[in-house]
Amino acid sequence: MKTVFAMIVAATLLVGPATAQQLQFGGMQQDTDAPVEVTSDQLSINQTDGSATFTGNVIVGQGEMRLSAQRVVVIYTEDQSEIEQMLAFGGVTLVNGPEAAEADEADYTLSTGTVLMRGNVVVTQGPSAVSADRMTVDLETGTAQLDGRVRTLLQSSGQN
Repeated sequence: MKTVFAMIVAATLLVGPATAQQLQFGGMQQDTDAPVEVTSDQLSINQTDGSATFTGNVIVGQGEMRLSAQRVVVIYTEDQSEIEQMLAFGGVTLVNGPEAAEADEADYTLSTGTVLMRGNVVVTQGPSAVSADRMTVDLETGTAQLDGRVRTLLQSSGQN
């Protein structure tokens, strides 16, 4: 992925930075009502606030979407009947269909079907790549909005 980032930086000299960009993410709509499966090396439960913290090689799956990170905190609704939000930290990778995104942190709000990725965001779509400070993905529509020093590398399908 560092090679992709280097290509993005080099392309910035040719394309120039922008401040915002919208793109399709995942090429499909995500079923945000699908069950969520989490695997990790360790699980800690906080009885006081009802949260659960998964650490070490965490993988979260929902339908076709996969999110991996070093630590994921699951926050439940007040009555603890449903997951309200998942907060991911450390080497976050989100894969949905043929696209992948990396960031330092991510917040997934299940009720709205949105994922907010922050810090060193890099998105790859085939031979093209985009980097930004933050990205908001709407999993129900399959669209993403990138903000903050957006840099884009676009290649035609005939280029390597």
